[in-house]
Amino acid sequence: MFEEVIHFIKETFKQEGAIPLHKPRFGGNEKKYLLDTIDTTYVSSVGAYVDLFEEKLCMYTGAKHAVAVSSGTSGLHVALKVAGVSSGSVVLTQPFTFVATCNAISYLGAQPYFLDIDKNTLGLSYSSLQAFLQEKVDVGEDGCSYLKESGQKVAACVPVHTYGHPVEIDKITELCSKFGIVVVEDAAESLGSFYKGTHTGRFGKAGVFSFNGNKIITCGGGGAIVTDDTEYAAQVRHLTTQAKKTHSWEFYHDAVGYNYRMPNLNAALAVAQLEQLSTFLKNKRALATLYKDYFHRKGIALVWEPSGAASNFWLNAILLDNHKERDLFLEETNTAGIITRPAWVLMNKLPIFKDSLKSDLSVAEALEGVLVNLPSSVRL
Repeated sequence: MFEEVIHFIKETFKQEGAIPLHKPRFGGNEKKYLLDTIDTTYVSSVGAYVDLFEEKLCMYTGAKHAVAVSSGTSGLHVALKVAGVSSGSVVLTQPFTFVATCNAISYLGAQPYFLDIDKNTLGLSYSSLQAFLQEKVDVGEDGCSYLKESGQKVAACVPVHTYGHPVEIDKITELCSKFGIVVVEDAAESLGSFYKGTHTGRFGKAGVFSFNGNKIITCGGGGAIVTDDTEYAAQVRHLTTQAKKTHSWEFYHDAVGYNYRMPNLNAALAVAQLEQLSTFLKNKRALATLYKDYFHRKGIALVWEPSGAASNFWLNAILLDNHKERDLFLEETNTAGIITRPAWVLMNKLPIFKDSLKSDLSVAEALEGVLVNLPSSVRL
């Protein structure tokens, strides 16, 4: 049934063997910088490339501060902790996301509260958030929000810029501010994405990026927290370095900290990759446009960048007519050596989060059954 699509994708990528969903592209100074770290012997969490990467990430995103960490998940964990999320509190987020979003919430003993997504952004729905806040919470004398039913504090909101497409983040942060709710953006997939001229991760208290092997730039693992709040950045940096007080020789730790700093080896890769980001973005936009034009002729919708946004098109996605057609597409393409993937299983359907609180999730449920991610690597 999908022979023409298979032929088109193979012609688009023109490579031998299986076509991966998203593979890294190393065409710059990666080897040079890695050898430099080895020659200096600074390969762990102290080194010039860690500082350089943070500096360059600030320059690119416009953030005042960046803290390089070992993964996007560890970044979310610490970002939420410093934002005030604690045991027994509630964090608003979406069920249509990778599990790391909810794992980070759970590390702190908090509960995710799932709200629906927007069909145009695939991220947290502003209207769903607005309805929830108006109906389900009260604002206390301390200016914070609490669930009417249980009295639990609503400590934070974590919208996800899904597949690199920005949510209506300006409206979300403005609304949360009125209810005393801190916003931490899960920008793991959205390096290179802008909303109304501002980079993702810059709207809330903090934004968290991932540089895992499948992201638009990668350093093997790794992540980063960006923020404009100087005190917040200092707390994040302190906790991610085992909460060690600065001293020439003494080991003194004043809190329970984490071994979350990005190693210099990874940072060397990250610097080399960041140097190529503009090229990657142009390449991926060209691929997305090619997909859009082709699938439009086939009568199949491709998820496009939302109004006011410039997406990085990390992963391209199409929407098929129904669940049966989706499964047939997945079977035929993967059998042909084209790696395609369905959307994540909704978080509220996983055993670990099945008892979590949730609102009406009709949009997320509908999209989960029809969305397919296409090969989206940077092409030569």
